[in-house]
Amino acid sequence: MSLRSVDRAERMRYVQISTHADGWGRTLLFEKHKELQSQGHESYVFWARGAHSQDEYMKKIAWYPESCLDAILTRFDGKAGFHSRHQTKRLLERLDKIAPDYVHLHVLIGYYLNVEMLFDWLVEHDCQVIWTMHDCWAFTGHCIHFTQIGCNQWLTGCAKRRACPSIDSYPKTFSAKSVLWNYEEKRRIFTSLPADRMTLVAPSQWLANNLRRSFLSKYDVVVVPNEIDRSIFKPTEGSFRSRHGIEDIFTVLAVSNGWSEKKGIDDIERLSSDLSGDVALVVVGLNAKQIKKMRKKIIAGRDTRLGSKLILLPKTDSVEELVELYSAADIFFNPTKEDTYPTVNLEAEACGTPVITYDAGGCCETIGRDDSLCVRDYEEAFSHITALASDYSAERSDTLKLEHDPA
Repeated sequence: MSLRSVDRAERMRYVQISTHADGWGRTLLFEKHKELQSQGHESYVFWARGAHSQDEYMKKIAWYPESCLDAILTRFDGKAGFHSRHQTKRLLERLDKIAPDYVHLHVLIGYYLNVEMLFDWLVEHDCQVIWTMHDCWAFTGHCIHFTQIGCNQWLTGCAKRRACPSIDSYPKTFSAKSVLWNYEEKRRIFTSLPADRMTLVAPSQWLANNLRRSFLSKYDVVVVPNEIDRSIFKPTEGSFRSRHGIEDIFTVLAVSNGWSEKKGIDDIERLSSDLSGDVALVVVGLNAKQIKKMRKKIIAGRDTRLGSKLILLPKTDSVEELVELYSAADIFFNPTKEDTYPTVNLEAEACGTPVITYDAGGCCETIGRDDSLCVRDYEEAFSHITALASDYSAERSDTLKLEHDPA
């Protein structure tokens, strides 16, 4: 099945299902929805979390208490994706009425859906299925990523030979014994569709290669990189630097939707202590506990190594604010230890800011500018950041000399 044939088909009924309506969901789900409607197709979007307008074609299918109950059950039994029967029943009743020609799946994990019920419905109905993968959860017994811990049990059967090393990672659980059960059940359920009825979409070649090695290998895999709205993400003048007194200071920006060890919070804390001289580090997406911890480190390090100016900010839902931040920075640092295809790298580059990111997952595939870098580790990243900061200071010094002594 060709993805392009979807757009060229005669009038059809097209359904998209995913966890979130915000973030990348706002772009991928609803832009596709508008595009399909503009072509005369009947398009529907169903999601579980995130604010978005609703009508007969766009519906939120799970409510917060329901998702909380699913999360609690998963915490105890570890069977992520196998609860939420009531929510799934409501969704399937809607699908019965729609009778879709295409069902486009995105993120199925997230405490809102019963995957067995969904795939039973898909098997019984004559529709084509497109499944865009955003992580590795579909072919593992528990985790959504495995590169940081270097685990390859998903190739032969999770927890068959040794216990799962990432049981404490999302989706968190107390039940290690469920990992092998999850693996076997997902293999049975997710391979139940005939090969000619489902196409897998991966945003990166890295994920596509892993899909072809997994138990999903009988399905065609198409690489379709995530896109951003370049009419929004573009170099934009703003007052961020002047408001924070860093107009003439080399500025490093780091942004995450939620900082964790896997996202590189340890390396951000390390960078905040290692930087010296006239360098500003702006970190966006921190929670209150993380901000408090880093501020304590600032106080403790004032008389020793710390010489940088730190600006610690919580998560922002304002795209305009993000664009201003990206545009204001001299370098964007993304220390994620595992990622499929981080769009923050795309957004930073689109706003005119080069990126330094780790060679993890599909990160290197997001680099497009000649002055962006994909590096091995923190030490290499820090070396490049300090070199760039030094060059910036030297150029700034030369400019000031010319201004004061133009002759």
